[in-house]
Amino acid sequence: MYTTVLIVHSWIRWVALVAAVGTVLAALRQRDASVDRWGMIAMTMLDLQMLIGLILYLALSPNMAAIMNNFAGAMIDPVARFWAVEHITAMMLAVIAAHVGRVLARKAATADAKRKRILVAFSVAVILMFAGMPWPGRAGGRPLFRGIGN
Repeated sequence: MYTTVLIVHSWIRWVALVAAVGTVLAALRQRDASVDRWGMIAMTMLDLQMLIGLILYLALSPNMAAIMNNFAGAMIDPVARFWAVEHITAMMLAVIAAHVGRVLARKAATADAKRKRILVAFSVAVILMFAGMPWPGRAGGRPLFRGIGN
């Protein structure tokens, strides 16, 4: 079960990242209908990704169980610290930034203000997503596409 959920989590991250980048690009190109569409897809995928991630963190991950049993010791290990603190913090902040941006955009008085708010919020979300992803070669790094030959 853990492996299956982890594979789903790994693949949904790409949909969430593409949708968040698509939202930023649509806002830059001033395509209001596209901003709404990309933003809704991004929000849906980010929320789904967060839900699956929390299931992994709180219930299924043997790594997180070991980390929680010795949290102080885990902070010494860069890989354990990445998973226990850096990954979850960056991803939660990305979800929060995207949600706040969508709320602020709905309250904007003009279309230009709406685009600017979306642009800022989703740009921050994309940066946080990139920072929190377990890229190969960094502490906690994982394969780019889990489930294909690994």
